Amino acid sequence: MVAPAPRPPAGRYGPEPTDGARRLQRLGLAALVVVAMLVIGWVGGGVLRDPVQWQDVGYRVDGPTRTEVTFDVTTDVGRSATCRVQALSSSYAQVGVLDVPVPPADHRTRRVTVTVPTVELAVTGVVDGCRLDG
Repeated sequence: MVAPAPRPPAGRYGPEPTDGARRLQRLGLAALVVVAMLVIGWVGGGVLRDPVQWQDVGYRVDGPTRTEVTFDVTTDVGRSATCRVQALSSSYAQVGVLDVPVPPADHRTRRVTVTVPTVELAVTGVVDGCRLDG
């Protein structure tokens, strides 16, 4: 036979919760779990619905007139895209921009390297965004 757990003295940690308060706590916790699940589904669904995704891989500044940018593009097999690649100065000003066609391929992700002409020295090169063609 197991002895019941000892209870703290009455009133030591505030008033004892009533049955109604316990029920309200459980309802609040259940509502919080439902809201968290909806937010996770909404965020996850948004990522899955994005028809084209990209990720910067690297860059190389080749002086004040050009910056080489490498990035990965993911689309459905056979879909083409266009990505806007930009070179930025130390003050985050756009010093070069190039729209890059990404042709269809027989695999989802492909690596692209382009040279962006610049009007002054860049300190980084990044993909500003990509969109599907057609």
